[in-house]
Amino acid sequence: MKISNDIMVYIGTEKLRQYLLSMTHPVGKSKAKLLRSIGFNESNVNMLKKNLVELALKNEVVDKKVSVHGTKYVIDGNIQSPDSIEITLRTVWIIDNDENILRFITAYPLWRGVEMIQELEFVALVHDIEKYG
Repeated sequence: MKISNDIMVYIGTEKLRQYLLSMTHPVGKSKAKLLRSIGFNESNVNMLKKNLVELALKNEVVDKKVSVHGTKYVIDGNIQSPDSIEITLRTVWIIDNDENILRFITAYPLWRGVEMIQELEFVALVHDIEKYG
């Protein structure tokens, strides 16, 4: 199942700046480290926003849950960074009850074939060093 093209998609620019790209946000800073390391920053936040919207509309929903607030959707897909690096993200969205707007909640990296260890302050990756230098 894909999200219908007649659904409006909303991502607040400030949410991206103050959460996904914030090096001081308690939850977002590990995501910001990754996104900034591949070229995303405040000057190209609209590129990140466009990539996330396209990801939501072009990829299959991998999970759907109904809650008291609305229906949450999990959508995985790839985005291209300003540094031409492609990463796979898992994104979470919600359509609030009595609304027709898909609203962005969060995104985080999906590592396929790579062991990911996440602790409070950092994400450690175990992978083939030769492949990435």
